Amino acid sequence: MADGKIVETKIPPIRNGTVIDHISNGQSLNVLKILGVNENNIDSVISIGMHVPSSKCNSWKDVIKVEDRELDPQTVDKIALIAPEATISIIRDYYIAEKFNVRLEDHIVGLAKCSNPNCITNKGEPIDPEFIVEERCPPKLRCVYCDRILTNISDNLL
Repeated sequence: MADGKIVETKIPPIRNGTVIDHISNGQSLNVLKILGVNENNIDSVISIGMHVPSSKCNSWKDVIKVEDRELDPQTVDKIALIAPEATISIIRDYYIAEKFNVRLEDHIVGLAKCSNPNCITNKGEPIDPEFIVEERCPPKLRCVYCDRILTNISDNLL
């Protein structure tokens, strides 16, 4: 409290790392799974805000801050599959060095597997799973080989 004002900080700032904001409400644990974070490999501070008010959409969102880590393009593409409105901020020395929206491409290759156990992509053939994006919010993918609609994407990420 400074000068009688109450300063509310829900998630502390980070010195270096990545802020993933505007994650679809309830998807932060799936984003952590994409980041490969579990109890055995946490080397730096990770802050998670779940069900946080969003001024952008007048609704709710999740936020993740990961210190000392910048995301590679494939990880960002996977995040776009479950949080298509997320923004990524790269923080260096407490300042935003780079900020961008994730982008869900029209055609997805090799990021998720088809949920159809009889699809040719699940039969050991040397074929990468491919999907056409049918809907974006929430994302709905159609397998190009068997036409199955993939709706539970987080359970089928590669």
